[in-house]
Amino acid sequence: MFNAQDIISTLDMIDNQHLDVRTITMGISLLDCCAGSTAAVADKIYDKITHKAENLVKVGEQIEKEFGIPIVNKRISVTPIAIVGASCSESDYSPIAVALDKAAETCGVNFIGGFSALVNKGFSNGDLNLIRSIPEALASTERVCSSVCVASTKSGINMDAVALMGKIIKQTAEKTADSGGFGCAKLVVFANAVEDNPFMAGAFHGVGEPECVINVGVSGPGVVHHALKSCRGEPFDVVAETIKKTAFKITRMGQLVAQEASQRLGVPFGIIDLSLAPTPAKGDSVARILEEMGLESCGAHGTTAALALLNDAVKKGGVMASNHVGGLSGAFIPVSEDEGMICAVQSGSLSIEKLEAMTCVCSVGLDMIAVPGDTSAETISAIIADEAAIGVVNCKTTAVRLIPAPGKKVGDTVEFGGLLGSAPVMPVNPACSDEFIMRGGRIPAPMHSLKN
Repeated sequence: MFNAQDIISTLDMIDNQHLDVRTITMGISLLDCCAGSTAAVADKIYDKITHKAENLVKVGEQIEKEFGIPIVNKRISVTPIAIVGASCSESDYSPIAVALDKAAETCGVNFIGGFSALVNKGFSNGDLNLIRSIPEALASTERVCSSVCVASTKSGINMDAVALMGKIIKQTAEKTADSGGFGCAKLVVFANAVEDNPFMAGAFHGVGEPECVINVGVSGPGVVHHALKSCRGEPFDVVAETIKKTAFKITRMGQLVAQEASQRLGVPFGIIDLSLAPTPAKGDSVARILEEMGLESCGAHGTTAALALLNDAVKKGGVMASNHVGGLSGAFIPVSEDEGMICAVQSGSLSIEKLEAMTCVCSVGLDMIAVPGDTSAETISAIIADEAAIGVVNCKTTAVRLIPAPGKKVGDTVEFGGLLGSAPVMPVNPACSDEFIMRGGRIPAPMHSLKN
């Protein structure tokens, strides 16, 4: 239970330290929407989503007003469309994406996730149809997000899927060139994707999930940054304890919102994802937390160790506060969405190679990174393969969200606006990886995957 001082300090976090609930995400199963044509599937999907989520935004706004807690986004995730679409005779699933977009607009949510496929061990026909539909689907919609899982610790890395996704990312960038390749900002390639992630662009409603569920993603980099100012010069034991206590308060607030939303919507509560998700606003940066620990700039030697401490302490504080912590839960490091990361890239202290090292110890992976528009599909695939290997070997979720910005070169900036911010175009290693990617096949699962 909160005491009076807890309530006062939490209100201060909301008013002055950028604390918010980043998203209430309703997961909806579409397994009963299968039909013989994309038109029939699209109609069923639209009807089901608009029925299940008709009160989602209204309830979220009510909770905001009554409790004074900002809820930045209301979102929807659905069953991977590759599974539902497999019942269709057509191979182009972009009409289904249009139906998802229309349903999201009707419900008033900002994003809908689940135009997805899980191909970590191989492709079904539905998977291939969906993946090939991604460029057109993301170019013809505003709110639809897509994800493809190409690897897992249990199955290894599907290198055929890795090679294909490099081409799909390039095609998506070209189809959305007039917006800086914005379609790629809605496309994530995963290893070890989780079924209950409420954050976009990688959210989907897993087949092991209930018919409908409420998952909540909290945030609060600014709160952690502020808390660490009180322990400057203290040893890391104190730093870790401070972060843990702060994460506890953040998670308790998120659980309150989740339980209220669940009760009012008549939908089961799933999980709290307590990821530190930054925004482009000053004072709401993961990079600045790392610098508060004593680094001159994010990317300096010591950054990976600082991020490991942060990620671990956030998880420990969260699991003390809730029995149902899930999703990704830790610290995100999206370049375009983090003011401090942008500054670190612009100063030259943060590179893609350093970001890759940091992904070994944080929640996700190489996120919202712009690269030159002439970066080859094979190089993008090789970056995906590296990131997938980190996830597979370390039994963790990793992901890649790259934007090969059409017509842009190193030093340019791609503007996306809102929470997606602006991305400085970063250099990639010029050495060729073509022959490596062209081998195809599957990189086997590591020995420690054999746990049964």
